[in-house]
Amino acid sequence: MYVIVVYDVNVDRVNRVKKFLRRYLTWIQNSVFEGEITPADLQEVKMGLKGIINEDEDMVVIYRLSSSKSLNREVMGVDKSGSEEII
Repeated sequence: MYVIVVYDVNVDRVNRVKKFLRRYLTWIQNSVFEGEITPADLQEVKMGLKGIINEDEDMVVIYRLSSSKSLNREVMGVDKSGSEEII
């Protein structure tokens, strides 16, 4: 499956979240990651994030698509992700 993860977390935790998500997904821009992931890895991501964030003040949104073919991605300006295979 293809996922997009968007987060808004306290500055004290932002680097931990970013470092953790880099193990599974591609960094797109500040607070946004995306990529293909297995259902088992998605469960690991969710469990790992629960251990990092404070659910009383942080927010993480995970968008799931069946595949990258379901996604029409258009970038205006500089694509900082380097993932040019997605169109």
